[in-house]
Amino acid sequence: MKARTNALTLAALAMGSVSLGASQAQAQAFAPAALASSEACQRLASLAGPDARIDTVEYIAAGPMKAPFPGMPPIALPAHCRLVATLHPRKGVGGQTFGIGFELRLPANWNGRFLFQGGGGLDGAIRPALGLGGGAKGPALSQGFAVVSTDAGHEGPDASFAADQQARIDYAYAALGEVGGRAKGITAAFYGAAPKYAYFDGCSNGGRQSMMAAERFPGLFDGIVAGDPGFRLSRAAVGEAWNTVQYAKVAQRDSAGRPIVSTALTNGELRLVADRILADCDRLDGLADGSVNNWKSCRFDIGEVRCKTPKASGCLPQEKVDALRKTFAAARDSRGQPLYAAWPWDPGIAGRDWRGWRLGDSPKAPGNGLNETMGADALARYFSTPPYTGPFDVTKFDFDQAAARVAETGAINDATATFLTTFAQRGGKLIIYHGLADPVFSALDTVAWYDDLQATMGPTQGWGRLFLVPGMNHCSGGPATDRFDALGAVQAWVENGVAPDQIIASGSLAAGAPPVERPLCPYPEYAAYADGPVGSASSFRCRRDDKSAKVKG
Repeated sequence: MKARTNALTLAALAMGSVSLGASQAQAQAFAPAALASSEACQRLASLAGPDARIDTVEYIAAGPMKAPFPGMPPIALPAHCRLVATLHPRKGVGGQTFGIGFELRLPANWNGRFLFQGGGGLDGAIRPALGLGGGAKGPALSQGFAVVSTDAGHEGPDASFAADQQARIDYAYAALGEVGGRAKGITAAFYGAAPKYAYFDGCSNGGRQSMMAAERFPGLFDGIVAGDPGFRLSRAAVGEAWNTVQYAKVAQRDSAGRPIVSTALTNGELRLVADRILADCDRLDGLADGSVNNWKSCRFDIGEVRCKTPKASGCLPQEKVDALRKTFAAARDSRGQPLYAAWPWDPGIAGRDWRGWRLGDSPKAPGNGLNETMGADALARYFSTPPYTGPFDVTKFDFDQAAARVAETGAINDATATFLTTFAQRGGKLIIYHGLADPVFSALDTVAWYDDLQATMGPTQGWGRLFLVPGMNHCSGGPATDRFDALGAVQAWVENGVAPDQIIASGSLAAGAPPVERPLCPYPEYAAYADGPVGSASSFRCRRDDKSAKVKG
């Protein structure tokens, strides 16, 4: 098997200094005008390189495609070539088959731009390389971007890959450099010109990958969008276990004595907490509208909803108050040392996605909450060193050993670096956004990292900004203006020098409520009501405090 191509060589490929073995004449043959037939697409196989297994090469005519996610309308695709390949196929530990799979889609009407589409969860599958983060303008592929996606080096949605050292490294970061450099090189050879601009856009683990791209591959991308990033994923997994344990303590039990975590808090109880947060903090931005924009000034205390007598209604019993207090105050060991971040109180706690992660809705044990399923699997088999080899009961996890158990994998996996001089110096632009009601990765953890970035790099407003989204759950959902075009914002910043002083977002702030627009403001600013129609973003101003906020509603 050939040695892996060095990341610097991959970057050179991406910039067009070498062509993966394609001659200049071959490169000219792949000019956009020739991209109109199945025959032209088949030539992609010759560009993938000798260390790649070609899985699929096909021409796809313009037309509708069934959306990859439920509830989405069909996607109008342009005519394009689709290449699916696997880099460095091999047999790994336990006889498992490994390799870094990727899908590259190259449109006939290329706009000279390249996009790496981030993954999600534990990856393990190649998602269609469409660039769905394209906002109101539609998928990036439909806009003319060349788009690539990857399975991050393994197959299967669980953490069984983690017995293999190289598979861990590929998932952590190596697949990003391998696929990013290779796909940019193929794109350059195919069209006969290197991409003018290269972007990375991802949310969740894809957001972690985005940050990793800026930190470990600072020369590969011009603009990066990191959404709700699980950048400190090893400690977030510990936090998931902590939360599950606290909710299990107040949950109903099945006949075998196992906790049914979904019963820990009813939808009505979560709505009660959300309403009390709104009562205390909604007006702090100058408008009572169902959104806590001025979150830093919010002084909500969960003790406010505690029942004063055992038979009282419209309140929570002490044990449930305690469970919520512990989960929002951060996971801790027995010495009181924090193991993960605290969480902001936000009315998005009543959002469906919040329940889906923290509690689930299964009437049985074990439950179907993502913390209890995917989170526990990742903690047991991927983040823990050595991994658990037998049955893993998250409710019996030893939090005093947690920091030591996840440290080794965290060292390669967590995108915590703040020394980004090369990325900043060469003109890279970074937009991070995070929902304040994200139930799996704390927005306060991202805020703390961003504060550390300023301490390391000095003011970053010229190249890196953080936007917090009130009410938004994980990547979307919740009572929030969760629809916005972060990719378009970073593109305008990179290509036209237009810094995102605000990003206009839309959505509904309550179930059944009409949609409204709000500006998302760069941290530490927030959207404060000034005057005018309450549904219009132009009625708000980005500011750092609420001293002059005019209260309405």
